[in-house]
Amino acid sequence: MSAPVPDPRDRLIVALDLPSVGAAESVVSRIGEAATLYKIGYELGFAGGLGFARELIADGKKVFIDFKLHDIGNTVARGVASLAALGASFATVHAYPQTMRAAMEGKGASPLRILAVTVLTSYDEADLVEAGYAQGVDATVAARVAQAREIGVDGIVCAPTDAASVRAALGPKRAIVTPGVRPHGASAGDQKRVATPSEAIRAGADHLVVGRPIVAARDPAAAARAVQAEIAAALAAS
Repeated sequence: MSAPVPDPRDRLIVALDLPSVGAAESVVSRIGEAATLYKIGYELGFAGGLGFARELIADGKKVFIDFKLHDIGNTVARGVASLAALGASFATVHAYPQTMRAAMEGKGASPLRILAVTVLTSYDEADLVEAGYAQGVDATVAARVAQAREIGVDGIVCAPTDAASVRAALGPKRAIVTPGVRPHGASAGDQKRVATPSEAIRAGADHLVVGRPIVAARDPAAAARAVQAEIAAALAAS
């Protein structure tokens, strides 16, 4: 007897990259039960999004706070403790060793899962050189994944094009979350290292972050279900 296929709704993270709580409320209402997990980043977070996160959690949704924390250890630890108290399911930090250690300390015994961001999907080799990195994307991602694994971070955020190599280095137990996922026919926008939902799942991703192709769609619920159908097909074939 084959193992049950995981609910694809739990694999999709809808990015609420929107300018106001009102706009986010409208999208969530239109999506309805077609999604269970939402990402709140800087744009919405700085416009009242943390209060909205509490509302989503109270309504039975899961929330991914994507602030990519990076500061002195004490500040990171206290910030993460606040997110744990909020009831968030995921939170991101930059994959620097001191920052990751502080985040793991800050979450304590809470179920909050810390995700370490390797290299942004909008960065390519030239961007890393411009930022002063001597090594390219592949080497930078590999080094940060190795450090995250040693520290015990709960998961990694990486481009879908990096997911296969990250999974090989990370092992099967920790989560891989991939932004830069674009359904067939969708514009890449400002992303440089992208993949389709099925490609990302086949490469080893656990959760896919999809924003504009869903929130800007004429029918966001239908757009979310279309991504989930592609996820389900990839999971069933794996």
